[in-house]
Amino acid sequence: VDHAGIATQVVVERQLAKEKTDRYQIGREKFLERAWQWAKQCHGTIVKQHQRLGISCDWDREVFTLDEGPSRAVRTAFVRLYEKGLIYRGEKIINWCPRCATALSDLEVDHQESCGELYYIRYKLVGEDGFVTVATTRPETLLGDTAVAVNPDDERYKRLIGKQAVIPFVNRIVPIIADSAIDPAFGTGALKVTPAHDPVDFEIGGRHNLPSVNVMNPDGTMNENAGPYKDLDREECRKQIVTDLQKNGQLEKTEKYTHSIGHCDRCQVVIEPSVSEQWFVKTEPLAKHALEVVKNGEIKIIPERFTKIYLDWLENIRDWCISRQLWWGHRIPVWYHKETNEIYCEVNPPEDIENWEQDPDVLDTWASSWLWAQDVFTTEEDQNYYYPTDLLVTAPDIIFFWVARMIMAGMYFKNEIPFEDVYFTSVIRDDKGRRMSKSLGNSPRS
Repeated sequence: VDHAGIATQVVVERQLAKEKTDRYQIGREKFLERAWQWAKQCHGTIVKQHQRLGISCDWDREVFTLDEGPSRAVRTAFVRLYEKGLIYRGEKIINWCPRCATALSDLEVDHQESCGELYYIRYKLVGEDGFVTVATTRPETLLGDTAVAVNPDDERYKRLIGKQAVIPFVNRIVPIIADSAIDPAFGTGALKVTPAHDPVDFEIGGRHNLPSVNVMNPDGTMNENAGPYKDLDREECRKQIVTDLQKNGQLEKTEKYTHSIGHCDRCQVVIEPSVSEQWFVKTEPLAKHALEVVKNGEIKIIPERFTKIYLDWLENIRDWCISRQLWWGHRIPVWYHKETNEIYCEVNPPEDIENWEQDPDVLDTWASSWLWAQDVFTTEEDQNYYYPTDLLVTAPDIIFFWVARMIMAGMYFKNEIPFEDVYFTSVIRDDKGRRMSKSLGNSPRS
């Protein structure tokens, strides 16, 4: 049984909202009491449903991811990876959910096609008359722009490379740079570069040593770097900036534009790409062996068409953001000394605990689930008998979340595959193509 980190926290926070309070008002300890209360109630319902369906589990062996055995296994895995340099803390562009107030992995973002606007905005040039026009779907982020970029082979802009432009409303003077990542066919061929709020821009910023200016608070409102738009919600800010650009004569035109927008797959709020310091797993070394065992047939995926999906993801894998700014879950086993800032990473807390402060974040739910095949059995005798198992039956939408990661974990921690065959079932969906979900209200009720 999995503790479902974000999903559980969302449900409990909704309950608190109905009581006109929130987790910050009641504090971490009280919040966790409420979460455990709800989890036990929900768990009882799930077990009864499974038993009514006739699922023939060995119910005496039931294990929960937050039980002491699995929890210790999670801490042990974290420490081992940290000591080998495969877990690190760093500042990168991540997916931020303003409602859940946490980082999300790429897999937790639901991309939805949306019909929006493409805004053509004139940036004044420095030292001469005229302007350079950029096209963007997110005008509110221009407040964090630190460059304008063009393709070095774009003849239209060669004379502007090395010159400067002025960012509207905050009057920041930024360079006009050349970068081959710019698509001359998109918009005007000139890109506003906002390293703190866009993954592509973050990479461009790294190549050109551009500063990152974060203009948003964690709740999606504009911060002090947004100048006159401070405290506005990001959507309100967009509307106001468009209005002000029109007044200033700096909005050249708008046009309808269909593009993919990322949403939190739990609460469906639009995610905000944001630079943040988080914990990451270096996944490329782990993916290598997980690729080999499927390519050489040690693990067989059924139906066969999912094999290519599995291989494509692992061959293009990115580092895994495993820290979550939640309270429900496995607390990261890292402590910081209150005076020296020394880092202590061990399975058990330091003995002089009063001198240390534990990292406030918890781990991504899947950072426990990926160990499930090897840690569900609590005795060495059972592990030796049941690992590896023969068959994993699951749904295809967690091929990356769970299946690939269990294989990576099995090959790294045990040097052995966790199972021989993976069978993906079909998934029952509603008339809109969505999975059955109690939170969506589209699932059968008992």
